[in-house]
Amino acid sequence: MRVFDFDGTIYDGESLFDLYLFSARYDMKVFRHIAPVLRYAIKYKLGRATLEQMEHGVGKVARRYLRDLSTSRGIDELRTSRLDAVAKAGLDGDVMVADASVIGADDLTGGLRSLVNAFWDRNMRKIKPWYDPRPDDVILTASFDVTVGEACRRLGVERLIASTIDPETFEVTYLNFNTNKPKRLRQVLGPDAVIDEFYTDSKFDQPMIDMARKGFMVRGDVITQVK
Repeated sequence: MRVFDFDGTIYDGESLFDLYLFSARYDMKVFRHIAPVLRYAIKYKLGRATLEQMEHGVGKVARRYLRDLSTSRGIDELRTSRLDAVAKAGLDGDVMVADASVIGADDLTGGLRSLVNAFWDRNMRKIKPWYDPRPDDVILTASFDVTVGEACRRLGVERLIASTIDPETFEVTYLNFNTNKPKRLRQVLGPDAVIDEFYTDSKFDQPMIDMARKGFMVRGDVITQVK
């Protein structure tokens, strides 16, 4: 079994931050959330935030951001335009039929679903060319299931272990960060799960490297075996 971190590892950048920037194309008020998101992303990459700080801070920012988007006229217009495109193409249902829910991600409301779909229409090109997905791969990420899940669906990867959000309240129900990663992986795959290879761009994933038979550090498109 191969296990991959997502942002900075197989995705060229930080997908959550890119989503914030992308959503600002449809509603400028989300810019109020950019600075806190960037601050927490930097703290995460530098290992300068405790798990408790991340859970509190990221949860608060994510909740406010998603609430803004759920009532956004611009996002709703995006949904309408995408549904019109589907209708003209003679297809059935929402654009994101069989979206991330096929791997366990919670459902989003129509406008947010359309935003995530439009985002990956544009950003699947940022999946690094060296990554050759296999159906039994596992993506293990601190990003949210409702966003990364759609990328996994398009890649044909069926197993995602990520941070989770309640789609009704927009509360962060689990933050898959730091020591929560190996804890959550054992809960989902079982305590005896064997990780043949683990790939990451962060030294703070050392607990996952320790669990794996082989560990790899990714810098851009350069992959170095560290275990």
